[in-house]
Amino acid sequence: MGKSYKIAVLSGDGIGPEVVAEALKVLEAIEDRFDIHFDFEHALMGAVAIDQTGDPLPPETVEACLRSDAILFGAIGHPKYDNDPSAKVRPEQGLLALRKKLGLFANIRPVTTYDSLLHLSPLKAEKIQGADFVVYRELTGGIYFGEKTRSADGQYASDLCAYSVFEIERIAHLAFRAAQTRRGKLTLVDKANVLETSRLWRETVRRMSAEYPDVEVDYMFVDNAAMQMIQWPTQFDVLLTSNMFGDIISDEASVIAGSMGLLPSASIGAETSLFEPIHGSYPQAAGKNIANPVATILSAAMLLDSLDLVEAGDLVRQAIKSSLDKNQCTVDLNADTPFSTSELGDLIASTVREAVAF
Repeated sequence: MGKSYKIAVLSGDGIGPEVVAEALKVLEAIEDRFDIHFDFEHALMGAVAIDQTGDPLPPETVEACLRSDAILFGAIGHPKYDNDPSAKVRPEQGLLALRKKLGLFANIRPVTTYDSLLHLSPLKAEKIQGADFVVYRELTGGIYFGEKTRSADGQYASDLCAYSVFEIERIAHLAFRAAQTRRGKLTLVDKANVLETSRLWRETVRRMSAEYPDVEVDYMFVDNAAMQMIQWPTQFDVLLTSNMFGDIISDEASVIAGSMGLLPSASIGAETSLFEPIHGSYPQAAGKNIANPVATILSAAMLLDSLDLVEAGDLVRQAIKSSLDKNQCTVDLNADTPFSTSELGDLIASTVREAVAF
C-alpha cells in the first residue's frame, strides 16, 4: 500500500451528502489507480449537526479537521433555519466558526468554460469561449470581520474595514505563485481611489511584485473589474482581492460557466485546507438524485492538487471534461437525456479508474 492521507468528510445539509458521496467514489478510484490510501473520517456540521447535538460545529468535528491532511465539504443550510429570523443558532455559523478555528485565510475559485456548454451561459459564446481564470479572495479580514457598531436609537451603524500588511502578503504570495504556474498575469482588484485599505493592498502588492519578475501585474478598480469580467473575461488569469470584493466578483464569475454546479473552491489554511463546491445546499433537490456532483468532484481534484497529487487531480479534470463533451450531464445541463447524480459519479469514477489516455 502506498502513502496514506487523512481526509475529514463534512457532508453537511441538503444535497451535500449526495454530491460528496460521488466525490468519494472518484477518490476511491484514484486510490486504485495510484496505489495510495485515503482514510476518510466523517463528521457533522450545519443543520444536521444542530439537529443531533445543538451545535452547528461540534468540538469533535473541529478535532477531526485538525488531524486531517485535507477536508472535503458538501453544503450547509436548511429552510427551517433560513425561514426563521429569530433562530439563535444557524447552520452557517458552523462554517464561519470553522474558517476561524482553522485559520482558512485564502479562498480560491477557478472559473473554467467548456466549449460544449457555452450555450448554457447567459453571456454570448464568443465573449466567454476560452475563459479560464481563478479568483484569490482573502477570507478572514476586512469589513466582514471588523468592529461593528449600532447606535442606541438604531439610527446609525458602522462596519470597520481593517487589513494588515501580513494579511495581504500571505494571500498575495499564493496568488503570485499561482500566476507563475498559469499564464503569468495577476490582477489586483481594489478601490484604491477612495479606500485607505485598498491603498495598502496596492502598495503591498506593488512592492511584492519585485519578487516575481516573471508575473505581469495590473491593477483594476472593483467596479471596472465587475464590468470587464462580463465584457471580456478571457483577459483575466489570476485575480487577487479583499474579502468583500472577492465575495461579490467570485459570485459574478460563477455565471460565466453556465451552471453553479460546475464550480469548485478551496479555502487554504496554515495547517490544513477545505475543499467545497460553491453552490448551496439546494434543499428542493435533496434526496431526488438530480443534483450536479461535478463541482464537488472538481473540489476533490483541487484537494488532490493540495496533497501534491497533481497527476491524479488532472486525471479527474480530464474525466469530467470527457463526460461534459459527450453531454453526459445531470438535468441542469441536459434536460433531454439526463444522468442522475449517482450515475454521473459512477461514470466519472469508472473513467478515472480505466482510462488509458485522453
